[in-house]
Amino acid sequence: MSSGSALELSILIALALLLIAAGIWLFLNSRQTTAERERKRRITINQIGRMGDATIIDVRDCILFYSYEVRGVAYTTSQDASDFKDLLPSETATLIGPTAMKYSPKNPANSILICEEWSGLRPAAPQVHEIQAKESSHT
Repeated sequence: MSSGSALELSILIALALLLIAAGIWLFLNSRQTTAERERKRRITINQIGRMGDATIIDVRDCILFYSYEVRGVAYTTSQDASDFKDLLPSETATLIGPTAMKYSPKNPANSILICEEWSGLRPAAPQVHEIQAKESSHT
């Protein structure tokens, strides 16, 4: 066997192993549900992300629409917070306003407001009827 054909055989074997490894990786990742991929994305951004300021501009059901700026580029996006419904105030409109967020340093468009281990949501302002109830109980 010549050294040229031995080199070609080695390259073919390496390529075959690479394709097998890629196939295994694709198979394992394809078995994840969309919810599992989203959970992993949130946790990864929480672990490696940088913090920034954002503004929640709208809340519909449990979808938080927000905007922020990173290095002079403005982003407007949303996050489905239905997995954290029990952590949201009953009147979600009170969330509108300034908040904290985390974003991926490699892809600033990839961001979160809340995840399993962290929340940038600020406490909701007390409702007018709650303030009035407290004032009337003191008199």
